[in-house]
Amino acid sequence: MSKVPSVSIKGGKKLPLIGLGTWELVGKSCTYMVEKALELGYRHIDTAHLYQNHAAIKKAIKNIPRDQIFITSKLVLDQIDYKNCEESVEETCDLALKELGTDYIDLYLIHRPDRSKPMKDVLHAMNRLAEKGKISYVGVSNFNIHHLQDMMHAGIQISANQVEFHPYLYQKALWDFCKSHQIQLIAYRPLGKGALLTEPLLQEIGAKHKKSAAQIALRWIVQKGIPVIPKASSEKHLKENFAIFDFKLSDEEMNRLDQLNRNQRFCKPEWSDFDY
Repeated sequence: MSKVPSVSIKGGKKLPLIGLGTWELVGKSCTYMVEKALELGYRHIDTAHLYQNHAAIKKAIKNIPRDQIFITSKLVLDQIDYKNCEESVEETCDLALKELGTDYIDLYLIHRPDRSKPMKDVLHAMNRLAEKGKISYVGVSNFNIHHLQDMMHAGIQISANQVEFHPYLYQKALWDFCKSHQIQLIAYRPLGKGALLTEPLLQEIGAKHKKSAAQIALRWIVQKGIPVIPKASSEKHLKENFAIFDFKLSDEEMNRLDQLNRNQRFCKPEWSDFDY
């Protein structure tokens, strides 16, 4: 088993630079893929209430010492009863803890912004959960700079922001903002729904390093110190995604890959608020 390089979140806990995203993995196939990932050395498992796979993940992680694995989950604002916000947030977290079979969640996120809801109240309640030890860190997902600024102006502590991030969507301004405020950026959908696999530059650089286009895309992200959570639905892809720490891209290659940015999103759901 290989040890995964990591970054330190504000407060000191280590977040592995590569983890397993489990969106669309459910039931026995989810348990199997998480088990295989853990066998390979993955130590960050990313899930969410919406994924409906907490129980399947519980089966896969039960034999791993809890302090050796980093678990991220996410709540959606529609789950919360705002008449009793703090109690409702805690009940939602307790449900996740029960389903995952754990005493705490390392990183608990608001899955997506919704300015029609009192997000600051939810985040305040989540920070109370951190004080109680039910979660280690409070974060968000799919927030842009303005969303983050709104929460910061309300005095809310945020430790991480999970967003779509890859060479076609190089969100440098958001990344710089997060760095300046000690908010750890985490990259999801790092292969652009597979679109990056046919990018000629990634293939060219991959041939030089004897790596796949996918491995070059992932290496570009982690070499910036950004943890990444690619989904994998086969052992082959699990192994391929994990094998990105035995080579390094040159400064010139990193700069060339930076230039691929076209602000192209592959996650464009109805609820998106990316233009805020």
